[in-house]
Formats: sequence, structure tokens, C-alpha cells
Amino acid sequence: MKQSQMKLWHCHDARSFRPLWALEELGLPYELVLLPFPPRWMEPSFLELNPLGTIPFFTDGDVKMTESAAICQYLADKLGALRVLPGDPRYGDYLNFLHQSDATLTFPQTLVLRYTLLEKPENRNPKVASDYRRWFIARTTWAERALSDGRPWLCGDEFTVADIAVAYALLLAGNLGHLGEVGPHLLSYWDRCQARDGFQRAKAAQKA
Repeated sequence: MKQSQMKLWHCHDARSFRPLWALEELGLPYELVLLPFPPRWMEPSFLELNPLGTIPFFTDGDVKMTESAAICQYLADKLGALRVLPGDPRYGDYLNFLHQSDATLTFPQTLVLRYTLLEKPENRNPKVASDYRRWFIARTTWAERALSDGRPWLCGDEFTVADIAVAYALLLAGNLGHLGEVGPHLLSYWDRCQARDGFQRAKAAQKA
């Protein structure tokens, strides 16, 4: 029986970059569908596939997923790599960073994006954008402290999909112009993330 190929719908540097990077790190075969951003406005037919109109949208046979960090966890569990297992003392950190990546670190930045770029000029709000930018910077403290003990990755010596999930928030911060406000340990960490072959392959894939 032929195994179905994974398929990822993606917009350039959107949250779907998380699973794209994970696919490349894990060396899994996949089909990439590139869409203009935001797809719910620019590609209305996408709503037939994903009624939320959000990116990412991922399929693996009958599996359908829309949450970027969850897709990363699914891929790591499916291949048995880039993860921390229950019973490992680092497991709590691993799960916490996976969930913190979107709920705490990416969410405020989506409001910066909305109120500086996506809204019509008359509806943009620099005050709201500034408030949520400061929210994001304050919420990076947990990861900054974790890295302050000299560990290369968030869960220790091994790179995991939790790193992919959190590092995407730094990619977004760079695109929005406030990356320089995070702590020095996170900036060094971000350099290490960008140097990975999987990250470079993912960047190249979205330019196809």
C-alpha cells in the first residue's frame, strides 16, 4: 500500500514556516503549495479546503491540521526524532516551549502586523501595535533565561521542534523590525537556528 504524501499549504514566512522547517529538518517527502498572504482574501478558493482561511493547512492522508506547533509535534512523533519523550526530565520544558511559542510569543506579534500593515490605513493603530510589541518583548524573558545557562537549545544539547516553534517568533520579530529588542542569549540562539541546514532548505523551498 502506497503511503500518502504529506502536503503543506504555506505563505512566505507565515506561521506555516514552522512545519515547513520541521519537514526539512526531518527529511520527510512533502508537497508544498505556496499561497499569497492572507489567503482567505487573496485566494478565496482556499476556504473550501480550510474554512478558517488560516495558514498553515497540512494533510497526511486523512489527517488534517491547522496549528503550526501541533503539526511540528505530530511530525516529530511520527518520525520519532526532534522531540523529548514523557519521563525525560526535560519533557515539561519541551511541551511548555511548544505551546508558549504561539500562545505567548507569536500572538502579540500578529496584532503588531495587523495594526501596522494589514489594516486599511485609516484603521491602523500605532498605539495598539506598540503595546503588543512591548508585550512580545516582555514575554521573551522565559526563553532568554533558559538559554542563559549556556545551553545551545531550549531543551539542552539537542535541537527539537520546540526550537523550531519558538525560533519562528524571532523570525517574525525580525520581519516586523523589533528583533533587536530581545535579549543577547536569544539573539545568539537565533543565529544558531539560521545556520542550520534545515532552516536554509526551508527558506529556499518557499522561494520556489
